[in-house]
Amino acid sequence: MAAKEFIVAIELGSSKMTGIAGQKNLDGSINVLAVVKENSSSFIRKGVVYNIDKTAQCLTSIIKKLENQLKTEITQVYVGVGGQSIRSVRNVITKDLPVETIITQDMVIELMDANRNMVYQDQEILDAAAQEYKVGSQYQLDPVGIQANRLEGNFLNILERKSFYKNLNKCFEAAGINVAEMYLAPLALADNVLTEAEKRSGCALVDIGSDTTTVSVYSKNILRHLAVIPLGSNNITKDIATLQMEESDAEKMKLKYGSAFTENSEIDNELKYSIDADRQIESRKFIEIVEGRLEEIIENVWYQIPSEYYDKLLGGIILTGGGSNMKNIEKAFSNHTHVDKIRIAKFVTQTVISNNEDIKAHNGMMNTVLGLLIKGDINCAGNAVDPNGDLFSSQKQPTIHPTNDQRPARQATDIPAGVIRTEAEKQKAEEEKRRQLEEEERIKREEELKKKEEEERIRKENSTWNKLKRGIMNFGKSIVEEE
Repeated sequence: MAAKEFIVAIELGSSKMTGIAGQKNLDGSINVLAVVKENSSSFIRKGVVYNIDKTAQCLTSIIKKLENQLKTEITQVYVGVGGQSIRSVRNVITKDLPVETIITQDMVIELMDANRNMVYQDQEILDAAAQEYKVGSQYQLDPVGIQANRLEGNFLNILERKSFYKNLNKCFEAAGINVAEMYLAPLALADNVLTEAEKRSGCALVDIGSDTTTVSVYSKNILRHLAVIPLGSNNITKDIATLQMEESDAEKMKLKYGSAFTENSEIDNELKYSIDADRQIESRKFIEIVEGRLEEIIENVWYQIPSEYYDKLLGGIILTGGGSNMKNIEKAFSNHTHVDKIRIAKFVTQTVISNNEDIKAHNGMMNTVLGLLIKGDINCAGNAVDPNGDLFSSQKQPTIHPTNDQRPARQATDIPAGVIRTEAEKQKAEEEKRRQLEEEERIKREEELKKKEEEERIRKENSTWNKLKRGIMNFGKSIVEEE
């Protein structure tokens, strides 16, 4: 990409909101140009926006800081959508066909549209993943061209609370920031930390964040289940804090002494850990607190994996996120799930070049925002920022760049997997659909009018011909009578 071109992605995490800008190189690698982090714990809880104004202010601050580092305006951003309210639901749509019908692509699209039009109370369908199609008694990934008298589509609908989805859109509207694309953050993460072999053979991706843990199950290269558990590494910190200490001290102790698994024979009952200069805690008590909460997280993760995939996780369990850095966490997961193949995804599979310490740490904490950056394919750079600009420029109204209007309205079936339509794009698609329906109605009315006119013309012609025919017959009859 040219020097003036870059992509910007934003992740709205429960503890930190992260903005990142990077350039894509011809060989597929990415140069990270700028990274900005802001504390978000006071207005985003468990990945969900609860205070629109504070979130909008934080977004504005991140964009301003990125623009100052890049010395270029940002016209639009890529956004990751995640959080506690996201869950997956299976749905089946069937269509009866005439005998010996060959299935076409239009029939498959009709099933997909019918699934997308499903209504869930207070829930918004963010994405729909086709699982497989049942043709007769056989399951097919692609049923087009097969002869059948019944077609059944199996779908995995990913839902989110409508109010949370609207709040997210309102934040960017309030901040005056255009959204180039919204992605399901767990899918963007999976695409950039899992291997093709893992997705194909079956695996579970477990992203342990600060307030939530996201579980994504894959098999045969298809997403089979998605769930967000409202437990994360912060819960361990809060449990440690019950030992009469500040959460900041509890976090330090977790990072310094915390272990996901310790053999009973290795625990020294005489050993004590220092809280501060004056206080100590027994190591056994500390270990029991940490392992107790982590065991609860692991049990919830295993509970979320559908039972039919227990013996199909040939690719194993892949751990990522900040919580995956705890010592012996692979051993803890293996003990509780009885899955031997456990891997920690410390970094994305793409080559990323950066001087930023958080990225160079390769600790899994930047994987989601890097995954969003990698997904981006539209230039987010605007005009150069004037270093001698107006000192009161922060008080000016943000410039709205009409980027979304340049993309044609996409219907649900045209959108790639993991991409979520923004409110503006949904409205545009609905208007486009309404125009198409109106145009179809107009054409239908014109065809009906032409048909009526044609029928009337034929009727008149027939009437004239009948009169002429009767006249000739009467004339001939009169001549015969005279003779």
